Amino acid sequence: MIRIHVICEGQTEEMFVNEVLAEAFLSKNIFLVPALIGKPGHKGGNFKFERLLTDVRARLLDDRTAYCTTFFDFYGLPEDFPGKEEAKAKVGMPKKADCLLAALTERLQARLGEDPLRRFIPYVQMYEFEGLLFSHPEKLAQGINQADLGGSLQKIRDAFDSPEEINNSPITAPSKRIEKLFSAYDKPIHGSLAAIEIGLDVIRQECQRFDEWLKMLEALQPKEAECA
Repeated sequence: MIRIHVICEGQTEEMFVNEVLAEAFLSKNIFLVPALIGKPGHKGGNFKFERLLTDVRARLLDDRTAYCTTFFDFYGLPEDFPGKEEAKAKVGMPKKADCLLAALTERLQARLGEDPLRRFIPYVQMYEFEGLLFSHPEKLAQGINQADLGGSLQKIRDAFDSPEEINNSPITAPSKRIEKLFSAYDKPIHGSLAAIEIGLDVIRQECQRFDEWLKMLEALQPKEAECA
């Protein structure tokens, strides 16, 4: 069985991996091991490079038969995170994400070496986890038990070419848009309930970069990990 450590930014991402992704991947003989960044008991957030470096080092060097990936938001990264400043100057969501991930991988490789990084698959959610939930606004509304908000959520979705492009700022980030309509929105709980309601297949159909990340994980082979 292939084992993949998933370093998550917060409880929302960790719960999503546990409640939505894990079962789908287990059927493909892939075991996802999500954990929040930082020390055990930490609630997540504060996704600083040095903290990430510590976690990636532990998972790649202490578990040499496993892979490691990341699941965090571009939205909340500190300004000094590798590639963040350069990414902000890029035009378009794909170029921003590619710029950030290239810089992150280069910095990690400089600290850990080339061989361990062969088992590292970086991923950043552009712009925020909740963007995925706009893959199906009606089911998002049902998932958070606010069915009457379906139309309002659909209007937000219709303003963008993709759910992944719903932009980031303290006011317009996807979660902030939901909270404006539903002040009691709880990111970990409601996020997972909505994702389950929407279904992984729909999210993958609507969110191309997210789907590409999962395809990379699905394509990993046990022999690669064992020989790394």
